[in-house]
Amino acid sequence: MALSHWSILDTGPATAQRNMDLDAKLLSDLDPNSSSPILHLYDWSAPSVTYGHFIDPSRYFIQDPHVDLARRPTGGGIIFHTTDWAFSILVPAAHPAYSLNVMENYAFVNRLVIDLITQFMGNGYGSQMTLLSQEPLACNQPVSCFCMAKPTRYDVMVNGKKVGGGAQRRTKAGFLHQGSISLAPPDEKLVESALLPGISVRKAMQENTFALLRDTSSADLQEARRALAALFPSIL
Repeated sequence: MALSHWSILDTGPATAQRNMDLDAKLLSDLDPNSSSPILHLYDWSAPSVTYGHFIDPSRYFIQDPHVDLARRPTGGGIIFHTTDWAFSILVPAAHPAYSLNVMENYAFVNRLVIDLITQFMGNGYGSQMTLLSQEPLACNQPVSCFCMAKPTRYDVMVNGKKVGGGAQRRTKAGFLHQGSISLAPPDEKLVESALLPGISVRKAMQENTFALLRDTSSADLQEARRALAALFPSIL
């Protein structure tokens, strides 16, 4: 698709709640007759966690002043935004890519994610990535609620592990897809400090998540986020 058909919005770093509110407003204001999808780029002003609209955070999290929690306007599970790169895409109902079949909408966005990672990592990665065709079973209920602990259908996979996923909300006006690409394993200390005793997901995250970067320093993570944000418009 030509870049001219897309609107690119970069709102910069903000609190988790502010980022989620911006996405909710973009969906509320989406013109169903428009032919221009929106790519919303943003960042986090603090270590952040977002959780799906129907999840009760009190079942999983303690009150941690070092972690910024916010409910997403989409469904899906819980994700730590400390070592990932997050983005949002809004597709109006009039656009050819919009489908009443939610899985087709996931496939549309995650094929873009495959193209993006291929550009970012090099052409050799393109042949390694697939969209997960079948929904796997989670080993226990808490694990099933954490996005990077359990892959779901049409997630982007590398060597059997999840590297890209997302959550969606569809309205009559179109759909909002909130996506995430794994750059490095989640910070172990932050994960453990934020969760209630007995909620153990770190091992499942390690076993089921593929990290694109070997070096996990904050400088390298920020450089990778900037590079992905700059590349994404070029593949649209």
